[in-house]
Amino acid sequence: MNVPDVQNLLERLNNLLRMEVRSFGLKYGLQPVQIEALTYLTRCNRYSDTPQAVTEYLGLTKGTVSQSLKVLEQKEFLRKQQDTEDKRITHLAVTAKGKKLIEHSLPAKSLETALGKIRAGQGSKLEEFLRSLLREMQHIHNRKTFAACHTCRFNEHHGKGYVCGLTKEALSGHEIQLICREHEYPS
Repeated sequence: MNVPDVQNLLERLNNLLRMEVRSFGLKYGLQPVQIEALTYLTRCNRYSDTPQAVTEYLGLTKGTVSQSLKVLEQKEFLRKQQDTEDKRITHLAVTAKGKKLIEHSLPAKSLETALGKIRAGQGSKLEEFLRSLLREMQHIHNRKTFAACHTCRFNEHHGKGYVCGLTKEALSGHEIQLICREHEYPS
């Protein structure tokens, strides 16, 4: 495997996807970072819907994320909610308007079309490879994994329900499909 070629391919694919996101976002007066923040917030769980989690997920500065969230709030794509138990924590709730926007933006139309043209079986191999690559890169950089709860070492199935072994709180079937900032892969 030629690592420089792989990096070049990944960068080029990322650029093409970002151009599509930028073009879509401009229709609504949004920058790619704002679309990315909103996309993350539609996919994360209740432990991961804070400004700090958005900052960690996107790998950006606190100021950049703060300004992006302010724009999303002004355009009524999200609203801030104070935590009921810890008043120092602010949760970010995506509005129906924000959810609708993300539903229309994802998946990227060009990616959907291109993947549809790939031979049967190659798509799942590609997804598996990219998932493994992401996991290794996160490990190398000592970054949080931000993956779905059902793949986490803390996820516990008890009879008819699920519990987060870290927080000891019950989780719904829907919640275990969402991204969690506390996620850790099983050893």
